[in-house]
Amino acid sequence: MPALPSSVIDPLWDQFAALIPEHHVSHPLGCHRPRIDDRVVFDKLIQVLVLGAGYAKIADSTCSATTLRARRDEWIDAGIFAQLEQIVLESYDRIVGLDLHEITVDGCLVKAPCGGQAAGRSPVDRGKLGTKRSLLTDGNGIPLGCVVAPGNRHDSPFLRPTLEHLGRFEVRFGVGLPENITVHLDAGYDSATTRDLLDEFGCHSVISQKGHPLQAGRRWVIERTNAWHNRGFKKLAICTERRTRVIEAYIALANAVIVLRRLLAAAWYTHRWAHRPERRP
Repeated sequence: MPALPSSVIDPLWDQFAALIPEHHVSHPLGCHRPRIDDRVVFDKLIQVLVLGAGYAKIADSTCSATTLRARRDEWIDAGIFAQLEQIVLESYDRIVGLDLHEITVDGCLVKAPCGGQAAGRSPVDRGKLGTKRSLLTDGNGIPLGCVVAPGNRHDSPFLRPTLEHLGRFEVRFGVGLPENITVHLDAGYDSATTRDLLDEFGCHSVISQKGHPLQAGRRWVIERTNAWHNRGFKKLAICTERRTRVIEAYIALANAVIVLRRLLAAAWYTHRWAHRPERRP
């Protein structure tokens, strides 16, 4: 059984394949073993992301664990995962539209039992190793960017690099970013430093106040997005990767899947296209 339905993985693969650079054989006699097909490797990396299994568990006679890791790193070096995320976001913005007037930032802690560059003692898990994701979403919970950090770091220092992900939308079909952007934050960001930073970015703010009862406001959308990450992709819920760039690649791939699903759900009622499924995915 595939890790994702064909209505999601097939268009995702079509765009991913278009970004893969041409492979050049470097052996002087051209007698390397036949190269494993990129689609086979892509499908298995999707299984790793969704199921959270180790590479050795996913490997079989069609593709070894070593090939999975090598091809993954090759595609990371080429920047394909980041490009795919950007293209899917631009497609969503073109067809549905991103709500950049109301954005939300929040942190999410997950387990990191294998340690690594983005692991630290988690303050909410008895000091066990954890990884923090500082996530940025639009007003509807569409993930716009993410910063990875050790679990023992506070959320507020990562607000600047997280908000800098808005730079990817400065040129939006000649429109650019909205003039009035409101950033919704929880009480962990309630400080003069945060307000000065938002003034520097030219953004308004809605920040929950410390010591007051829970004030959800419009922040609920980012909690839903964190649930999409952790419940839909086991690799993100329990981070077993040790290198930050690999974690970021899997987050970008997960974001591409989430945004594509939201695009298909919205387009189902407004668009018709070739090979449209008989039922809503």
